[in-house]
Amino acid sequence: MAKPTTPAYNSGAMQNDAPLKMAHACVSMPELRETIDMLDARMVALLAVRQTYIERAAELKTGRDQVRDPARIEHLVAKVIDEGRKVGLSPDIAEPVWRALIEASISHEFKAFDKR
Repeated sequence: MAKPTTPAYNSGAMQNDAPLKMAHACVSMPELRETIDMLDARMVALLAVRQTYIERAAELKTGRDQVRDPARIEHLVAKVIDEGRKVGLSPDIAEPVWRALIEASISHEFKAFDKR
């Protein structure tokens, strides 16, 4: 059985959930970049947690043919686009980012499944 990734629940990025400065409040490029870097660190920590769920899915699935689920992919992408619209995220960003995330996750899950 493959050893799952250690969750990032206790990482500094996950614990530092203080509100970020709004983009319009950043008055210089260094300030803007620093805020983007903090946001990126939070996103990386969340992706690490998401990865642990992908690894658990590889443990729970009984067949390699269950790793890629086209209907689930399309449902997830539609859900993300819809949720993105609610919070102001352009579908032109949401869709390709999530499709890339899904494909990378599927690849990771195949590797985890094959190590069982």
